[in-house]
Amino acid sequence: MNRLLTLFACIAMPVALLAQKGSDIPAFGKVEKADLEMSACDFDAKADAVVLFDVGELFCNIQSGGDMLLERHVRIKILRDKGKDKADIHIPYYSFKNIEYIKNLQAQTYNLDGAGNVVTTKVEKSLIYDKTIDKYYHEQIFTFPEVKAGSIIEYKWKQAWSGISLEEWFFQREIPVKYSRYRVDFPNEIEFYSTPYCVLPFESKKEDKSNRIIQTYVMKNIPALRDEPYISCDKDYLQRVEFRPMALNLPTRRENLLKNWPQEIKKLMEDEDFGVQLKRNIPRTSDLDSALKNITDPYRKMKIIHEYVRKHMEWNGLSNIWASNGVRAAWKDKKGTSGEINLILVNLLKDADLKAHAILVSTREHGIVSSMVADIDQFNKVLAYVEIDDKVYVLDATEKVTPSYLIPPNVMFSEGLVIEKPETFEWGWKPIWNEKSLNRNVVVMQATIDDNGAMNGRASLYSYDYARLQRIEEARKDKAKFLEKYFKTNNQGAQVDSLELENLEADTLPLVQKVHFNVPVSASGDYKYFSTNLFTSLEKNPFLADNRFSDVFFGINQSFSIVANITIPEGYQFETLPKSIRMIMPDTSIAITRRLVAENNQLSVRVSLEFAKPFFAVQEYPDFKEFYKQLFAILSEQIAIKKK
Repeated sequence: MNRLLTLFACIAMPVALLAQKGSDIPAFGKVEKADLEMSACDFDAKADAVVLFDVGELFCNIQSGGDMLLERHVRIKILRDKGKDKADIHIPYYSFKNIEYIKNLQAQTYNLDGAGNVVTTKVEKSLIYDKTIDKYYHEQIFTFPEVKAGSIIEYKWKQAWSGISLEEWFFQREIPVKYSRYRVDFPNEIEFYSTPYCVLPFESKKEDKSNRIIQTYVMKNIPALRDEPYISCDKDYLQRVEFRPMALNLPTRRENLLKNWPQEIKKLMEDEDFGVQLKRNIPRTSDLDSALKNITDPYRKMKIIHEYVRKHMEWNGLSNIWASNGVRAAWKDKKGTSGEINLILVNLLKDADLKAHAILVSTREHGIVSSMVADIDQFNKVLAYVEIDDKVYVLDATEKVTPSYLIPPNVMFSEGLVIEKPETFEWGWKPIWNEKSLNRNVVVMQATIDDNGAMNGRASLYSYDYARLQRIEEARKDKAKFLEKYFKTNNQGAQVDSLELENLEADTLPLVQKVHFNVPVSASGDYKYFSTNLFTSLEKNPFLADNRFSDVFFGINQSFSIVANITIPEGYQFETLPKSIRMIMPDTSIAITRRLVAENNQLSVRVSLEFAKPFFAVQEYPDFKEFYKQLFAILSEQIAIKKK
């Protein structure tokens, strides 16, 4: 029951074609031998598995008060062993007060035996498990038996719930889909609208039958959504259609079914698991009281409370906005959901006379939210939003690394909804963004090229703010793996050792990483060639694809610097040096500056690369890709020296 996006609109026009009849889908259990013999997907050759069909029929019965019934039927072909994970099935549903339930679940595996006969293996009901996710959601879980490359798996079920609401339909998956159809069958009394978010062709049909409106959407031969570098959230780019009820036309009146934010916030503030919890009196511990004693600076107060909660509260791994078991119980147990822990944090901040609010957010992996659609389901987490003078801080006590002055990276460059009573006018949408906080790396290098054709030296890498966050946990955990990942993997041929780490516990200082290195230098006749682009994480261009489906999302402004001083051996001189250069994107969002100065046998190199924009729309990709091509040509340009 998901959300409209404002990031991009559907640019493919629907073609009004007759949607396929339900009889065009094979009956459950009727499998063609040709499908079992199929060894590849004809429109997506890289696929490890393919959805043969995925059809859903949603029916609304207004006579029973708006009961909804979704019938779903899915068949998947396993092409390679890597595709066997598609046999692990999870079907989530909203279980609170038995509003929604699943019934008539059937599942079977099909294989060919040595004689070419179809062998069917059923999933026994005893192997289908109902798992509690939290107070509001459960899921049905099962795994298909006898699955191997060549198998077909098939399952169908019915999902029923009370109240007029419509499910979104995803045509696309992480594996290709041959045929996907969604049909919505509603009485004329209910007005609803549909919004397709598709850049691939789709078919649609609308019918009026027996005082009912039947709307059908079909897509065919849908390629898998491939993982692209720096994609924000796969779900935001999946081909899909979203439906929303607008109104109920009763004999005597028209009842509006569209919600607005003041109504939703009012309900939220009165909810036992949210607003009521913000008013709970949480007893402060003696050690917290002691830490806060005589502290008058608001920022220090906030930091002490933030660090205390995340040190003493254990997150149970469940991410939601609710305090289902209550903040007092979670405080006593020292363990809870993200909702419980962060509502405790908001409580304690308010109790310390700080201007703090609860703010609802959608984390990066959960997808984009739309302020135009009043739907609490858009959010998967609640955080603390604190205002001190003219500065804003966003705090998450479930994660242990991000310092109080930085916005958590999984919500940076997004939008959140501050929750307060509507009549106070303190609620509203807030940008979660700080352009001054950077992902910043500085490499300082001193090196000598010897007569044997090697560059030897010492490098110090300074990682600030978000660059520090990306590395700090790995640095603390395993120095050998850290050295391999950040200093060897992208610098093939380099011998790197003697890793020293500084400021591991000082979160306001850069993480300092010092290494000794030995890198082979290319040679041809009297010439030797080398590059100073080492240990920057910019050794390989990630944007080589000619076409791109998703936007480029860095999420944070970035800064990279190289400061290198190189000594060449006696008897050699510098050939014509690469030019000092400054190159800027047309919109000035990216700029690189390089300066080289040579004197006698000493070379000084200064490179600065600045990103003043965290996001590039897919429409910008052709220019962005061309700039990146030139950017990496500059970074990897070789410096030549020649025997005198």
